[in-house]
Amino acid sequence: MKNIEKFIVVGDRVLIRPQEETNKTNTGLYLPPGVSEKEKIQSGYIIKTGPGYPTFSQTEDEPWKESKEPVKYIPLQAKEGDLAIFLRKEAFEIEFDKEKLLIVPQSAVLLLIRNDFLEI
Repeated sequence: MKNIEKFIVVGDRVLIRPQEETNKTNTGLYLPPGVSEKEKIQSGYIIKTGPGYPTFSQTEDEPWKESKEPVKYIPLQAKEGDLAIFLRKEAFEIEFDKEKLLIVPQSAVLLLIRNDFLEI
């Protein structure tokens, strides 16, 4: 996907390319379009992540004043390329270059599958 580098994912959110949904069961029964949309969980690949959860240092005596320090973030567990299993109801759907993408908060991600581990 071109122009994805222009996307800036905010906070604790991830941008997911959903896996192709099948409208056929294992036994060959075709399902109407509304059934797959009502599934509680879905999977997809993470293509971009936000910076994480912001932390604030209160070294000054007046925390409401503007700080000269840059904001620091606690990074997300999710990384680009991970397969994510997430709660469908928490996802926001967008379309970019005729492709469906989902914006999901990390709190809605139930499981990450990462392929960078060495097999023993």
